[in-house]
Amino acid sequence: MNSQFKRGIIELCVLSELVQEDMYGYMIINNISKDLDVNENTIYPILRRLTLDGYFTTYLEESSIGAPRKYYQMTKKGFEYYLTLRDEWDEFIGGVYQILNKGGKKSEDIFARFRDRINKETNK
Repeated sequence: MNSQFKRGIIELCVLSELVQEDMYGYMIINNISKDLDVNENTIYPILRRLTLDGYFTTYLEESSIGAPRKYYQMTKKGFEYYLTLRDEWDEFIGGVYQILNKGGKKSEDIFARFRDRINKETNK
């Protein structure tokens, strides 16, 4: 997958995690990696940039094991940014699905439409 495209999607995923609750970096990575192939080299630069841009604030919280954890908290600016990106994503993905679904929604439907088209071309 194109790395720029993936980075934009991962950014939206990070925002989606933090709109639910404050989290520390490893927690965000763990949650997202349940569904997507991500690692700390992808997530931490996004967290740093979004914090510098004012979309998150950070605070330390003591941990029962090890050093204190750095938690990320979404700001009002971050929430507004998330809503904007989410609206853009919904519009984009809706358009993509409109295009993809022209061929059919199930594999059998897609195969049948393709087979019919090939048969028509062969019988000309």
